[in-house]
Amino acid sequence: MKLTCIMTLVLFGLVSCPTRVSAQLTQLFKQPLVNTPSQSTKRPKFPDNGAPNGRRKGGTSRDGCTPLNTPITALVPGEELADESKSFLAFTTSEYPTFWVFVPQLPNNAVLGEFQLQDENGEKIYKTSLSLPRKASVVGINLPHNSQSALKTNKNYQWYFKVFCGDPQRTSDYFYVNAWIQRVPLNFDLESQLKRTQSQEYTTYALSQIWQDALTNLATLRRSNPNSPIFIEDWTLLLKDVGLAELAKVPIVEFESDEKSVTQSN
Repeated sequence: MKLTCIMTLVLFGLVSCPTRVSAQLTQLFKQPLVNTPSQSTKRPKFPDNGAPNGRRKGGTSRDGCTPLNTPITALVPGEELADESKSFLAFTTSEYPTFWVFVPQLPNNAVLGEFQLQDENGEKIYKTSLSLPRKASVVGINLPHNSQSALKTNKNYQWYFKVFCGDPQRTSDYFYVNAWIQRVPLNFDLESQLKRTQSQEYTTYALSQIWQDALTNLATLRRSNPNSPIFIEDWTLLLKDVGLAELAKVPIVEFESDEKSVTQSN
């Protein structure tokens, strides 16, 4: 239970001072976990075309769409701003990361979704349509394992998730969220730490500020062990510390790439 007692401190380091937090964690664990900030903590370089911008929540009134009682939400760290100019950037070490979105219970005419991944210049990398679950769910979308979809290291990618109000072939009305992701190298120190925490890799990813992999690893463990009090508590803390605690009890659904079937965990 030592992990759950310090998870808030760990995840606070995702948006504050990683060196100071790491030093405090070293004392708590009585052994060094992260001695220096990983490469993923470096400030990313974005293109000079007005990027980055992001939208973590979507669901207000749009032409042809009934406003949602609860917004669609991208599960990314960040700060809500009125001008939507925040980057909402997450890091990953994976060529093919999983992207996570909360989808609320939708109106009857909103049954189709779309996921799209672009490079930082707006060129489409991957696009797929999705048949959405009929009850509120945290949804994970996997990239297909092919060379076209693979993320390159130290490159920035923007992703979009849309929910159409009606047939997307006949309407351009939709709700959407969008955020950024960057793949960072899996260096020797991080790989060594992951080997020491094989059953709970998300702790190492969180300490290294690699949000996307921490979220995916813990979501997988939650689905495989739905009654585990440790994973339930850590999932709650993970979401709470990025301001999304209200989503902690929502069922988790994962979409395989280019498939319409889903598996679900309560």
